[in-house]
Amino acid sequence: QVHLVESGGGLVQAGGSLRLSCVSSGRTLSGYAMGWFRQAPGKERDFVAVAAISWRGGTTNYADSVKGRFTISRDYAENTVFLQMNSLKSEDTAVYYCAAKETSAGSAVYRTSYEYNYWGQGTQVTVSS
Repeated sequence: QVHLVESGGGLVQAGGSLRLSCVSSGRTLSGYAMGWFRQAPGKERDFVAVAAISWRGGTTNYADSVKGRFTISRDYAENTVFLQMNSLKSEDTAVYYCAAKETSAGSAVYRTSYEYNYWGQGTQVTVSS
């Protein structure tokens, strides 16, 4: 079983940075692609970023809206996934969720929420303008 817990959210001014963390207690994340999604009030849950199992080879993918500002990374030793968010904008305000997709494909990335097997409870990010 994979139990995901996000942290690192908060209130930040536009232009600032935050680093979100997602740690798994239980099963190792080595067999999972890891994604970040976000959901603003009254909107659907949107894809933000994903890191494949072999993410160090460059197998990451980003939503156009965050490309160049957000960076996803993984620490297998700590069983953790990170989302570094820079140059934050008010439109980045949302609840951010991490998710795990079980896969045997080392370089596969997944951008749709229904493909993921496990979800965290979310962490609120609020960007003030």
